[in-house]
Amino acid sequence: MVNRPPEFNRYEFTVVASLRAKQLLAGCVPRVIGDHSPATLAQMEVADGRVGRASDEDAPGSPRQCEWQL
Repeated sequence: MVNRPPEFNRYEFTVVASLRAKQLLAGCVPRVIGDHSPATLAQMEVADGRVGRASDEDAPGSPRQCEWQL
């Protein structure tokens, strides 16, 4: 089980992790090491602070879609 960081509420954590899992399934490179499913890797990345909420500048479909800012 991956523990949710305190700065995310349950909904935010789920949404950000699911969006990151979708990116991982599309071929983005994982930012944590391990042999886990894309959903678990995404949760681990969010919990570790390696990915976070997108800023207003990052629109869906932008070229930086796989490069979320912290």
